[in-house]
Amino acid sequence: MASKANARDYFSAAELGRARRFRRGQRALMLVGTALDAAVLTTLVRRAEAIPPTSPAVAAAGLGAALTVLGLPLSAAARERSIRVGLVTQSWRGWSADLAKAQAISAGLSAAGGAVLVAGMRRYGDAWWRPGAGGLVGVGVLSLVAGPTLLDPIFNRFEPAEPDLAERVARLAEAAGVPVDRVLIMDASKRTTASNAYVTGLGPTKRVVLYDTLLRDMSPEEVDFVIAHELAHVRHRDVLRGLAGLAVAAPALTWSIARLARTMNAPADGRALPAVALAAGIVATPFGMVANFFSRRMERRADAFAMGLIGDPRTQIAVQRSLCVRNVAEPEPPRWVRIVFGSHPTTLERIAMAEARASGS
Repeated sequence: MASKANARDYFSAAELGRARRFRRGQRALMLVGTALDAAVLTTLVRRAEAIPPTSPAVAAAGLGAALTVLGLPLSAAARERSIRVGLVTQSWRGWSADLAKAQAISAGLSAAGGAVLVAGMRRYGDAWWRPGAGGLVGVGVLSLVAGPTLLDPIFNRFEPAEPDLAERVARLAEAAGVPVDRVLIMDASKRTTASNAYVTGLGPTKRVVLYDTLLRDMSPEEVDFVIAHELAHVRHRDVLRGLAGLAVAAPALTWSIARLARTMNAPADGRALPAVALAAGIVATPFGMVANFFSRRMERRADAFAMGLIGDPRTQIAVQRSLCVRNVAEPEPPRWVRIVFGSHPTTLERIAMAEARASGS
């Protein structure tokens, strides 16, 4: 199978140029934001001895708030660019309210995490990474169990699928051989014109979530394909696979963070948090690249499953083109972007997969 399709066969020069300009600008802002965070954390690490000791909970909440505030101009600039290309529909007032809610939640979680982390440092010394690995996995489980029911509804409204859509999902689920208890529609249109769908949750909180923009902007056949793709994730237990991957990687991840933070000579109190945050940011990049590699494999498998279930690979092509244009995405981002940030195959790779399937190769 060819590694990618020809972009000019599916996208106009105007569409390609618009996506390239938009995404390049957004990446530049993201990289500047990352550099700013690194500079702030590095400065705090170097001056740790001169900073008065404070409560780890207060230090963690304050650090998170400070980084958010310092990054606000860049976040606002990225949002303004998204408004200009038609991706954002929410008012600045609504965005500010969401930001305040997110920061309040983050402050509480950061405070708890900071207190637990420093307590672990004091109790276990350099070996704090061992219980830290278990804590990291615990946070992953908690986010999947509690996130869909406690956190997600703070920002969005979720409604059960209409009867006709629910019946279509039931037929597809039966054909896919998977149980699906909950299919929910998220009111994404109050914030964006982008389309998406995802599977989340564990046990009683497991659900398939579809953006209302997806239902509004795509044909029933295209929506069915997206649903089939998400059912593939259920069929292959990809949420559990992701959690298992975290459990396998957690010890190496926390060990690496602990070793790197130790070289920064931070004291075992609230002043250690910038060092741990900086170390985590550095270590997260290679670990994230590995995780994205496996994520891309899962997504390819889900695409193949969906094409087999729907029976017409050309629907995959229509879906990928539509998502790419509506989300102002690049059909083929630069190689370094794909390697570092690519959790999904590129649009051209997914179209090429459908082309090969349609031709029988």
